[in-house]
Amino acid sequence: MTQPAALLHLGLDDYLQGELASDIRHEYVAGQVFAMAGAGESHNRIAGNLFFHLRAATRGKPSGVFISDMKVRVAAHEAFYYPDVLLTCDPHDRESLYKTSPCLIVEVLSPSTEIIDRREKLIAYRTLPSLRDYLLVAQDSRRVERFRRTEEGDWRHEIIDDGDLTFTCGGLEVRLSVADLYEDVVLEG
Repeated sequence: MTQPAALLHLGLDDYLQGELASDIRHEYVAGQVFAMAGAGESHNRIAGNLFFHLRAATRGKPSGVFISDMKVRVAAHEAFYYPDVLLTCDPHDRESLYKTSPCLIVEVLSPSTEIIDRREKLIAYRTLPSLRDYLLVAQDSRRVERFRRTEEGDWRHEIIDDGDLTFTCGGLEVRLSVADLYEDVVLEG
């Protein structure tokens, strides 16, 4: 009988060192490493639009907006993920390789990652005490799913296809429209 292949368990330090030398991004979950696929034009335009508007709103403020290549560490799940866009306003979140205290995380949905974004990452990200909003943004239709933590600590889900989105992070309030996210995007659906 054939023996199943043993899964290689990689330590956190080895993972972080490997990412510094790698041309390919990898997400890390409990010692397992998963290569990240590239993204298409619509995906990049949506993430770029969001980054542009968040960066303009946070310029000169004690915050950081990051796109694609900045990891988020979710210690409770022993995981590192690469969200499409993240915003942190915690002045102590100063690690140069990853962030631990985002208030906003955005994933642009794609067929190869949608299930992971909706299930695994949603569960993991909700354990981050700093996280106020998690957005799932469709690229085949004008549709934003928002998971928002209430003041009581509960999570609310809403679907937004028009109008404005407002985010608070620290003392900062950012407002942008759904139209801003989809500027110059040719919807595929």
